Amino acid sequence: MENNYKSGFITIIGRPNVGKSTFMNKVIGQKIAIMSDKPQTTRNKIQGVLTQDDAQFVFIDTPGIHKPKHRLGDFMVKIAENTLNEVDAILFMINADEGYGRGDQFIIDRLERVKRPVFLVVNKIDLVHPEKLLPLIELYKDKYDFEEIIPISALQGNNVDHLLGVLKNHLPEGPQFYPADQITDHPERFVISELIREKVLHLTREEVPHSIAVVIENIENRESNAVYIQAVIVTERKSQKGILIGKQGSMLKNIGKNARKDIEALLGSKVYLELWVKVQKDWRNKQTQLNEYGFRSDEY
Repeated sequence: MENNYKSGFITIIGRPNVGKSTFMNKVIGQKIAIMSDKPQTTRNKIQGVLTQDDAQFVFIDTPGIHKPKHRLGDFMVKIAENTLNEVDAILFMINADEGYGRGDQFIIDRLERVKRPVFLVVNKIDLVHPEKLLPLIELYKDKYDFEEIIPISALQGNNVDHLLGVLKNHLPEGPQFYPADQITDHPERFVISELIREKVLHLTREEVPHSIAVVIENIENRESNAVYIQAVIVTERKSQKGILIGKQGSMLKNIGKNARKDIEALLGSKVYLELWVKVQKDWRNKQTQLNEYGFRSDEY
């Protein structure tokens, strides 16, 4: 490997629903972070690896920084904040269509404490008239001394290659941390559980999506290159269980059918998916359950 090979870790932070996961998936070229129009979709930090001939980018998609309402919320915010001091660069992403808000100032106050280059990424420019961009950029320039401000559309891919080029110039020389064909540091079990959770986010409404966790009970390779997966959707109330199962099991079947398509694309093989629903009252405020479902307090 050449001596001038560049590599580094880049965290993506921002308010909920600004398009962090959409950007991650666009850059990596495969779905590894789930997407939804509901806030606080991402719960853990998810690393996506992009390897080029002369550089390796390790992007960290973090939960949207918000005011927490339960222990799970505390976990999500601390995970996001703690990445700020562990990386080589920070992408602060905002939604061009929403503009400046109190949540952005909350993040900027935290950026004042870190000594890393911070890039303002103005996402969703496809949703606004170009004339609205300049005043928005000037507003943020007054709030913080950004290394550079880059407007993009993560969904359409506009200006994403330019952003990667700018980032590469700021990465230090370093080793290739991951094999060239590896796109995430998370095990398949985690990604599968997230793909199932994404379908719940898409198909249910109100409080149900935020009150669920998905636990993979078993993954087994069987004959004919088929993979059998058993998973449990955990929710907080019996009424939510009824919604998740649906009339004559229709909702659960729909969740399973949609999730299976993405899981088959991920694994490259036929998938048989069995889903159950279990009630675990107030699990988001119980550290034992949080640990069991992958939200460990020792991670922050």
